[in-house]
Amino acid sequence: MLEKSNRKLFEPYQFGKITLRNRIVMAPLTRNRASKGNIPSPLSVEYYAQRASAGLIVTEATQIMAEGQGYEATPGIHSREQIEGWKKVTQAVHAKGGRIVVQLWHVGRVSHVDLQPNGQAPVAPSAIRAKTKTFLNGEFADVSEPRALRRDELPGIVAAYRQAAKNAVEAGFDGVEIHGANGYLLDQFLRDSSNKRGDDYGGSIENRARLTLEVARAVVDEIGSERTGIRISPVTPANDVSDSKPQDLFNYLVTELDRIGLLFIHVIEGATGGARDNLPFDYAELRKRFRGTYIGNNGYTLDLANEALAAGRADLVAFGKLFISNPDLVERLRRNAPLASPDKATFYGGNEKGYTDYPALEASAA
Repeated sequence: MLEKSNRKLFEPYQFGKITLRNRIVMAPLTRNRASKGNIPSPLSVEYYAQRASAGLIVTEATQIMAEGQGYEATPGIHSREQIEGWKKVTQAVHAKGGRIVVQLWHVGRVSHVDLQPNGQAPVAPSAIRAKTKTFLNGEFADVSEPRALRRDELPGIVAAYRQAAKNAVEAGFDGVEIHGANGYLLDQFLRDSSNKRGDDYGGSIENRARLTLEVARAVVDEIGSERTGIRISPVTPANDVSDSKPQDLFNYLVTELDRIGLLFIHVIEGATGGARDNLPFDYAELRKRFRGTYIGNNGYTLDLANEALAAGRADLVAFGKLFISNPDLVERLRRNAPLASPDKATFYGGNEKGYTDYPALEASAA
């Protein structure tokens, strides 16, 4: 029997127009197993269905356009074949009573010419190469030198997000999460380390936030605010981004996102996959400024999740790597059962090994 203070994580939650059966979110996890044409594979259908007991699944990051790809074998949602591939995933998750949203992604400068149409340079707010790597030909390689997007290209980026959101609804998703985190295109525009533009998309906080807010408005206009959220990472150093005034920047951004009426913000607290206290930041200030659902992410344990929910610091809690090796993570947490450790060698690329072959609790016990 769960203690009363520990039950909240497993209680239903009203999420826009749908009900989640618990407050546990499966965080987006890039696994590099898409089929030719960047189509979700039959293995992906099994992988997500195995994890459908999560209150909400956020899919791996998914390209909104061919130019948005930064790693090999990552899925898109811009072609007819990709939409049809995702339909099989959403149907399998819904058949098990789960809920699923797709994370909409443009990597910006975190790419390589070998992954770009016609071998062109990746795009970015400014022509500044990131000190980071991408996954190519089964190994990690330095990213390529980007070119700065022209101002007249930005409406096309916004339109691609809008179309991707429309495609997501057609594919059966319950909503979308705009990827505004971890040093990818929208985050690159937000940060003064990666955005040195001299036009109205650079300089001030208001200008640097302009593209992200335009994307949010376009997606809301297309599929509704009750199906739209965003992921942000205020102080992560992921993919070589930083900002001189992150609190001011994200206070402003979240206030404006609240005005747009987004359903949720999914906040990476601290360094992505690392320390939660890498830089000072007041996440409670974001919580105060946003009336929708707050999803806490990064390094959560069962105890920390229960504490955050009890204190009202979060409405939902996301778990990432633990979902890789524990397809039945919800049940394991409910029982406070042992958790399997993931095999890091199989995180990126490959086949069913380290993807769909992790056993559930009963099977592992047997």
